[in-house]
Amino acid sequence: MKIAVVAPARSITPEAAARAQGFAALLYPQVELTYDPQCFADGGHFAGNDALRAETFLKYANDPAFAAIWFARGGYGSNRILDVVMPGLGAAARAKTYMGYSDMGFVLGALYARGIGKPVHGPMATEATERNKGAPAGRALAWLVEQNRAALEPGLHGRPAAAFNMAILTAMLGTPWMPDLTDHVLILEEVGEAVYRVDRMMWQIADATQLRGIAGIRLGSVTAIPEGAGEAEFGDTLERIMLRWCRSMNVPYLGRAAVGHDATNTVVPFGIA
Repeated sequence: MKIAVVAPARSITPEAAARAQGFAALLYPQVELTYDPQCFADGGHFAGNDALRAETFLKYANDPAFAAIWFARGGYGSNRILDVVMPGLGAAARAKTYMGYSDMGFVLGALYARGIGKPVHGPMATEATERNKGAPAGRALAWLVEQNRAALEPGLHGRPAAAFNMAILTAMLGTPWMPDLTDHVLILEEVGEAVYRVDRMMWQIADATQLRGIAGIRLGSVTAIPEGAGEAEFGDTLERIMLRWCRSMNVPYLGRAAVGHDATNTVVPFGIA
């Protein structure tokens, strides 16, 4: 099985790639993990310019030799190439699995909106580290290679679902890249944002006409909250924030989920797993 690793947003180091390749070789020796040199390109903030990132994504998405695309990392930038890559996807791209999260939500959402491939919110290829003992990358590979249900977020229960970083989802609202999530459980996570910004994003989500008809909301991890911008300073908890805006939407708040920017990040296929 061949899996391609590309970086539609920010670059990674060769050392990070080597760790993931070694980890994959130990767990799944039958897997050939191919890192395109574009993953290491220096384009300022980005892993190469927009044209290079788009060209590389299309190269592997349209290559029938590869069964999946595993995104290298997030950051910012995948939205800038959607208008090039989405019209350029051919028949081979429709058979692939695409896995990532954070900024990669732009790509996953756009693919899902067009019925292209199997988009999956899950750990990325840089997440085989000494600190997390490779657990997130192991879950990602378990799903990519053998669709091992032990890798899935435990609360899916066979219902259609989709998972997004809040900042990415709110940026997609009102654009043609936003998928129809009617009857889906929407799972949200966030990193590096003040609690008041979480509340503000939930206000936008609650009033978004494109999200009318969802079946409920779950909250993943909210990590790296800036000092002095937490629940105490805002005067409310994340749980109460979720309850307040779910009431406003007239949808159930379904509790917490094991997704997000931490070692507990599990796998959420878009749609029904």
